[in-house]
Amino acid sequence: MGSASSSYRVIYLDVDGRIQKVVFSRFCSPCDIKDLFCTALGAPRNTNLSLLDSSGAMVSIDPTMPHNTERSPYRVVPMTGGQLADKEELFQNVLTQVAEQFSRAFKINELKAEVTNRLAMLEKRVELEGMKVVEIEKCRNDIKKLREEMVSRNNSNFLEDNKKLTPRRDVPSYPKEKFTQVDVLILMTAAVCHDLDHPGFNNTYQVNARTELAVRYNDISPLENHHCAVAFQIFSQPDCNIFSNFDQEAFKQIRQGTITLILATDMARHGEILDSFKQKVDNFDYTDEEHVTCLKMVLIKCCDISNEVRPMEVAEPWVDCLLEEYFMQSDREKAEGLPVAPFMDREKVTKPTAQIGFIKFVLIPMFETVMKLFPQIEEAMVQPLRDSRDRYEELKQIDDAMNEVQKNKNENLTMGGKKK
Repeated sequence: MGSASSSYRVIYLDVDGRIQKVVFSRFCSPCDIKDLFCTALGAPRNTNLSLLDSSGAMVSIDPTMPHNTERSPYRVVPMTGGQLADKEELFQNVLTQVAEQFSRAFKINELKAEVTNRLAMLEKRVELEGMKVVEIEKCRNDIKKLREEMVSRNNSNFLEDNKKLTPRRDVPSYPKEKFTQVDVLILMTAAVCHDLDHPGFNNTYQVNARTELAVRYNDISPLENHHCAVAFQIFSQPDCNIFSNFDQEAFKQIRQGTITLILATDMARHGEILDSFKQKVDNFDYTDEEHVTCLKMVLIKCCDISNEVRPMEVAEPWVDCLLEEYFMQSDREKAEGLPVAPFMDREKVTKPTAQIGFIKFVLIPMFETVMKLFPQIEEAMVQPLRDSRDRYEELKQIDDAMNEVQKNKNENLTMGGKKK
């Protein structure tokens, strides 16, 4: 479910006297951010824009742009053809503004720090062949922990030993005799990597907008294929290669297993995967590789969309982030003339209506099916889902009642006006 709030930047724009709030992922490219600004401005995509702060100084459009507030919005100015043609005038204008900033602020130390940071980022990008540094840093600690755990378990003999998972204090004992250590490694790796470099716009948008990702992967699970590719690009780095002690055959098995699980997180395949699992669950055979693979696919799906299993005070802020991400996509789809999913349209969906259907028809059926194999999850996972469903249904009843009151109030005002 969704992205962390810390992964988002909020920028306020002054569009013809109206304050527009633009939210974007800090992993967005400058081009994506510019497109969002075009949408806010009501201008076509690829319109060349100039961004000015309250003092008239130009602001670079990129994920590191300075934060502002509603009281100090940036002004967006579309560049006309004549303005673009006059490059020399634009260049002189930029030089003048830079000189004015220096004479006005004298923040030399801050400037030096900013330049140093930018140089460090550029050097790191070159060193890592253009890969997303922020994603590498994000995974580095998790990868380090995996590496240490593998070393402690004598991972060079992983496949030969084929030992069962040793129970840990923080892991329920009931998986312990079901999966090999390789199964657990594949599940953990897929869980860490399954959303790497997510752009904030789903597969439907990628395909409808004919993005570079959709073209590259022939409209087939473009995001999930991208997550896999980024993961193994990271693992190819010497200081991130947690599989360096495996032989070629073992690595091939782990890589294929990880790819299979990450691709299973495409929600377009939800019905297919769950139906397959339902056909196996009543006579499940842990010695059957196809059965075990299907179970792992369902488990990674449970991990991927399990937000509502968590306590309300933890889950709800993530729902807010997810809805904001949905609304950003639907706004962009409207601006580009693309189809808009009703559950993403800010004019048609509320938090209760969004969550009730998802919990009732996606989460509870899937977790109840898994419960047939692991009855112990009913109290820890299934019951919290039922409680969350009930809470959102109560909220929806309150919303409906308030809307009905407002509707009657408006009707009475209308009738009163007619009588006059």
